[in-house]
Amino acid sequence: MSLSDCLNGYHFLTPESAAKLEQVSKKITAKRNSLLIEQDKIQKDIYFLASGLARVYYETANRQITLDFVSPGGTLISMNSYVHDTPGYENIDLLEDSVVYQIDQKQLFDLYESDIAIANWGRKMAELEFIKAEQRTMSKLFNTAQERYAELLQKYPQYIQRIKLGYIASYLGVSQVTLSRIRANIHSNF
Repeated sequence: MSLSDCLNGYHFLTPESAAKLEQVSKKITAKRNSLLIEQDKIQKDIYFLASGLARVYYETANRQITLDFVSPGGTLISMNSYVHDTPGYENIDLLEDSVVYQIDQKQLFDLYESDIAIANWGRKMAELEFIKAEQRTMSKLFNTAQERYAELLQKYPQYIQRIKLGYIASYLGVSQVTLSRIRANIHSNF
């Protein structure tokens, strides 16, 4: 997936504006298990996932809690750093060898000042990221673990077999034993 494909997934950009973003981006090939964003640090880069799969998670003293998975076309960003320039609370690691496009936040913010189309694109990207966070929260509050697993199957059908069961169980907020029961129940209904 090209950077232009990733960018236009949020909001259409003219070729001229997309070219400006491409000029300040770096294409990076990163290995599996690379930690792109680290909690408790200010993250000055924004990444767009061109290929591979990533996991967003929090780490406490005794466990990791998976918040989301990101597939190609998605943004890998610490929203706290992006909005407030303060340390973020999430880690984002790559579950597979991946290609990402990296853009420095300061360069991006400079483009917001000079190109209204890029500023509107950035607003739209932030809005969609906040909506995704709201949807995750609503799903965790109102859906059962089985319903959240079914959503995950629908959202990531081509990746679900490539995500460790422990990460999926953490995402659902259940043990791996409970996840096995959920999977057996869902697959017996197909």
